[in-house]
Amino acid sequence: MQTLGYIARRLVYGVILMLCVVILNFFLIHAAPGDPADVIAGEMGGITAEMLAEIRATYGLDQPVWMQLFIYLKQIFSLDLGTSYFFDQPVTKLIGARVGPTILLVLAAQVLSITIGVAMGVLASRKPNGWVSGFVGVFSTLGYALPVFWMGIMLIILFGSWIPLFPVEGMYSARFDGGLIAHYIDVTHHLVLPAMTLAIIFLAQYARLTRASMIDVLGADYVRTARAKGVPEMRVIFSHALRNAVLPILTVAGLQFGNLVSGALLVETVFNWPGMGRLAFDSILRRDYPTVMGVLIIGSAMVVVANIITDLSYRLADPRIRTGGSR
Repeated sequence: MQTLGYIARRLVYGVILMLCVVILNFFLIHAAPGDPADVIAGEMGGITAEMLAEIRATYGLDQPVWMQLFIYLKQIFSLDLGTSYFFDQPVTKLIGARVGPTILLVLAAQVLSITIGVAMGVLASRKPNGWVSGFVGVFSTLGYALPVFWMGIMLIILFGSWIPLFPVEGMYSARFDGGLIAHYIDVTHHLVLPAMTLAIIFLAQYARLTRASMIDVLGADYVRTARAKGVPEMRVIFSHALRNAVLPILTVAGLQFGNLVSGALLVETVFNWPGMGRLAFDSILRRDYPTVMGVLIIGSAMVVVANIITDLSYRLADPRIRTGGSR
């Protein structure tokens, strides 16, 4: 019951947070220069002032900003994200077709970054002054400093031109003709470079954090006691040390999920990955306010859910951890 009550409270906080994000983003987007009606008119090849006024009336752009916000909030509470100015389709339909690839890319990058980063950190902590530890330090510094779009371009040049091992564009082959398993393999093949591009920055952070946390834990009394009792070294590392060193990693994983989602925008643009990031990029250029707002709302919801899952992981990893309301 305590866990259910905790989840309910977190969901309420998440809804309040998302409402604040929606209001803030609404005013920021509408404060940007440019008129969506002019963009729509430009796509139609130019129209008269009367037709331009009709476009504004059709999309509610002739209303005061506060009235537009009120109407938009009513739509959101009815699970309606509006209609795209450019695509002339429901935003929910547009995002529904793009959210799957984005979730796949973000989760793949998260799994890669945590798995490889933690493994590198554990290896480096075994001999803090060894060459592996030095390599992890240098790699972490470079990985954190390099821009994600530059890393994507370099991987395209390396594995698309010099060593052509992976596709550098799209999510699947244009002329693919095979079964379900072959389709999954094809998607995975296309996923490798975008996921690695997005994972490298966060992989470096997890490696340094795991190294520092493991070095601290390996010097604890209970680890020395376990070794004195003759416990095998691998069991000491993974059952005693890593289990207690994982909490800071969970914290960073939850905090960095939002950065993963935002970083996906650049990665999807570089690799032409058909996700929400690419949709947001195209919509920003076209002043497509409903689509941009819809992408922001879904992205915010993903971050809120990720943080709730992180908090629950905390409680599973260490039952001693309790929130103030559940004590």
